[in-house]
Amino acid sequence: MSKNMVINVRIGGTLSEFVASNVSETGSYENVSEYMRDLIRRDKSDKEQVAFERLKTELQKAFSAHGSEYVELSAEDIIARHS
Repeated sequence: MSKNMVINVRIGGTLSEFVASNVSETGSYENVSEYMRDLIRRDKSDKEQVAFERLKTELQKAFSAHGSEYVELSAEDIIARHS
């Protein structure tokens, strides 16, 4: 179940000016909420990409390893190794 969240953020100075330049008739966003949602989506996407790249690297190592290098691990071992 998804819930809406109201977040109040106070910014000033150059950050406020930067947001204002992105939220205007000539900016990329119609309002601050739209801008914030986009920033959050991009941050989420970046974190997912980092996790994917980490998994891809681990899988590439595993598939390129010689058979004698394989070690049997439980799910708990794997989780503990990456915590």
